[in-house]
Amino acid sequence: MLTQHHTPVCLSLASFDLPLWSIVETNATLYQREPERFHVLLTEPLIQDAQIGAGTVPQPSGMSTPRLLWLEITPYRVIMTMQGNGHFSYRHFWEQGVYGLSRYWLQTTDVMENNQIRLRNFTRSLFLKGKKLPSHLRVEYELWSEQVQIGHYVLNLEIQLQ
Repeated sequence: MLTQHHTPVCLSLASFDLPLWSIVETNATLYQREPERFHVLLTEPLIQDAQIGAGTVPQPSGMSTPRLLWLEITPYRVIMTMQGNGHFSYRHFWEQGVYGLSRYWLQTTDVMENNQIRLRNFTRSLFLKGKKLPSHLRVEYELWSEQVQIGHYVLNLEIQLQ
């Protein structure tokens, strides 16, 4: 069973212990793969340039292409993949009470060079609201490098069903 819905979403990421907060409001396509298994595909709006202090930082070439975010959602597990722009990608695997992987890839012109960063994440809680279709997802997790905690984060996805 594959059903598809186009709907507005709000995706936010915040840190409990660092000055980090990001929100993306856009339209997404929600696919129902089977009961309690969903895929959400959204295109992150383009960031033209970033303001740092009084100056503007130009974007590297290739950053003008949109970035695709793909979430695979079940009540027990979430996988989020970001692809696009040719320079940076990541994949997070979250499952409540489990140490998952967060992988980041930095692409260069040298195909033989492996620029992968692997971190562990510990999922404190995973909450999915919605009977037939999800309307809210909340993932609270810690990010770890070896024995050092890098931060405590919360990812929220609000899906406006019509």
